[in-house]
Amino acid sequence: MTHLKIGDKAPSFHFTTKENEQKNLEQLTGKKVILFFYPKDNTPGCTAEACSLRDNYEILKSKGYELVGVSPDSQSSHDKFSTKFELPFPLIPDTEKKILADYGVWGEKKMYGKTYMGVNRTTFIINENGQIDKIFEKVRTKDHAQQILE
Repeated sequence: MTHLKIGDKAPSFHFTTKENEQKNLEQLTGKKVILFFYPKDNTPGCTAEACSLRDNYEILKSKGYELVGVSPDSQSSHDKFSTKFELPFPLIPDTEKKILADYGVWGEKKMYGKTYMGVNRTTFIINENGQIDKIFEKVRTKDHAQQILE
């Protein structure tokens, strides 16, 4: 569960675009950002979530959103995942888990009676001034874009 709240300044991060440009959150000032954190490339829930955002990408862009995904997977894994599912937005490899920690989405999880550390699937909507407008901690993977648009 994240420690950030609506109205907080979003922690900075940097990433490489599909066009190989280096960008950071501050360069997106003036735009709304959908920053989604997901556990792992090529898993059913994560694929459903990414494809929901992909399928509604033009609608989201027309409403002024930039999309950026983050997981602890490697750049190579992201590249394969992005190519396989034709994802039009950047995926940030956070193998050091710094961004995940900054946003409070790396933590204890439980599944089938086992406790382990992992990514708590969360999406942050960051406004044009770099502040958090909305936090989705209960992401509906199959229709996440619709959940955001509502």
